[in-house]
Amino acid sequence: MEEITNLIPEGPIVEFTLLLLVILIVPPIFENLRLPGLIGLLVAGVVLGPDGAGLLNPNTDTMKLLSGIGKIYLMFVAGLEIDIQQFRKTKNRSIGFGTATFLVPLIVGTIIGRSFGFEWNPSILIGSLLASHTLLGYPIVNRLGVVGNEAVTVTIGATIFTDIGALLVLAICVSFNAGEFTAFSLILQLVLLGLYAAGVLFGVDRAGKEYFRRTGDEEGNQFLFVLLALFLAAVGAQLINVDQIVGAFLAGLAVNDVVGNGPVKEKVEFVGSVLFIPFFFVGMGLLLDINGFVETLTTSLGLTLAIVFGLLGSKFLAALVAKLLYRYQWIETLTMWSLSVPQVAATLAAALVGVQQGVITPEVFNTVIVLMLVTSILGPLMTARFASKLPVPKVQIGSDNMSIWWETQEVETRVNPPLATLNDLFTVVVPISNPLTQRYLIQMAALLARHESGQIVPLSVAIAHVHMDEPELDIALKESRRSLDRSVQMLEEFEVKAKPELRIDDDVSRAISRTAREWESNLIVMGWSPTTGLRSRLFGNLINDVFWASHCPVAVMRLIDEPVNIHRLLVPVKNLSPQTLRTVRFAQLFADANSGEITLLHVCARRTPVEQIHRFETDLARLVKRDNSSIKISITSIPDDDVVKVIMKAAQSVDMVILRSIRRRTAGGLTVSNVTTQVIEELKCSLILFGEPHS
Repeated sequence: MEEITNLIPEGPIVEFTLLLLVILIVPPIFENLRLPGLIGLLVAGVVLGPDGAGLLNPNTDTMKLLSGIGKIYLMFVAGLEIDIQQFRKTKNRSIGFGTATFLVPLIVGTIIGRSFGFEWNPSILIGSLLASHTLLGYPIVNRLGVVGNEAVTVTIGATIFTDIGALLVLAICVSFNAGEFTAFSLILQLVLLGLYAAGVLFGVDRAGKEYFRRTGDEEGNQFLFVLLALFLAAVGAQLINVDQIVGAFLAGLAVNDVVGNGPVKEKVEFVGSVLFIPFFFVGMGLLLDINGFVETLTTSLGLTLAIVFGLLGSKFLAALVAKLLYRYQWIETLTMWSLSVPQVAATLAAALVGVQQGVITPEVFNTVIVLMLVTSILGPLMTARFASKLPVPKVQIGSDNMSIWWETQEVETRVNPPLATLNDLFTVVVPISNPLTQRYLIQMAALLARHESGQIVPLSVAIAHVHMDEPELDIALKESRRSLDRSVQMLEEFEVKAKPELRIDDDVSRAISRTAREWESNLIVMGWSPTTGLRSRLFGNLINDVFWASHCPVAVMRLIDEPVNIHRLLVPVKNLSPQTLRTVRFAQLFADANSGEITLLHVCARRTPVEQIHRFETDLARLVKRDNSSIKISITSIPDDDVVKVIMKAAQSVDMVILRSIRRRTAGGLTVSNVTTQVIEELKCSLILFGEPHS
């Protein structure tokens, strides 16, 4: 083995290459084994580290830099992912449960530390390590459609309180460990910390909003601004003798409101989940002393078991307190418990800081690794079991959510006519660029517009040049005019009014969204773009940019056959949210225009009670029913944990599948698989990806 390793050259480029290889290969292998990918990264670090093959060294400048960036990026993403809007809805109860799920584990962990002979300072830090939690179960409750349940929302909101509280305790414990402790030094540290936190939260928020307002659509500079805010906050934390991860988490909260759920946030999270955060977990594996780890599990098994069971018990007691205070049902209490059990982001980052600063021993650090391994597996399993039995939040019948989106939009238009121009016609904007797909897109738009007695705006965009007399621009304009002429001729066949538009613009997505706004369009119909690789995730693609910038819904289509031949539609329905129902409304519009029939497919968890499935089907049937429609709609519910498999099987007997566009979410800083993405990659029939503004 040594002979092979000696052949591998040394240097930062080699280390970086090995890290990329590990990140690419290892997590999918562990996920196929039903284990979290982050565990695979830890194992890879152990295998490649000093106790293994010796290919990576945690003490090199390269590893210190990448692992350090990963550590603060992990906490930054943890702050960035917190849903501030959900927190505001249940602020008081989130603070109440947050206080309970922070204080109870803090007290229990402190008692455990003192019981095993640790001083007060490390004991309190052990307690704080148990106090936070990572929402590894979020994708599960999101898939089950129970995010709107108050107990789930309260648990998500409590993350803000527990993470901030745990990081504040860490800051005080590290400060105390660094020198002589006095009441004055504690007060001074708390004052500095308060001023610093206020400066980051309000200063970055205000500066960010102003910068984003001035820069408009310059996503590259906005991305750099977010990174600068992160590292400035980390450096500022060091200046007041607080660890960098405190500043990183506060920066994430501050930037949260600035970036919203837009493309800049997606790029920031993508860079972190693909590169820097995995570097951190590999670095953790490199630091793990295998001999010490085994010794901890043998000679210090009592401490390990005490911390693991202490966490599980204290988190359950905190959930029980919430049940008694807010009168939650038992199944809601158990779901809150399962969501608050996983210990990954803040726990690992704080434990690493604690052992590096000498506050806790390597023995405790090894125990925290065991805690992470146990809870990252047990927590999601419990969430899947308990959350599947939660009642799905109901959508109020008769609310604005039940209106067809263009009907609501027309009402708003009549009240506030845009640009002093009233446009009551149902308007569809159709960007055209590919002659091979142009006819199908125009035909689809024509079917929809004719059904609503509307009009179509065929749009061709020529990329602008510095000089308007460039020969390339002349050629592009001539080709655009020819494309528009072809579109008008096609529309004459369907007897639909056409208003062709030719635009010169630096950016195609901006031209599309601006044209749609100028015409007060009700829908944008676009062709499919196959660009889904690394470059599109980093720099965006046309579809993502139009989804984000448009003022109206966008239907992105990959049509295998002529739309007039498409009659059997499949619409997967995850929950009864307004967004899902508006996607169904779109399917009803097309089915009504083309004499089609719709199958609504609800894939629920395998253990979902039969009564809950029947209740869901009854509510869905009532919500999608329209008195003036004769469309045949069938509802099918299939309990299965493999959503993609069920959708793909059902798609074999239909002509087209209509999916709702959902932005990807991360959990614990690692990317979560997306059902929509998998279905798109495997689907063989026609496809529509339906997205709403800012989706």
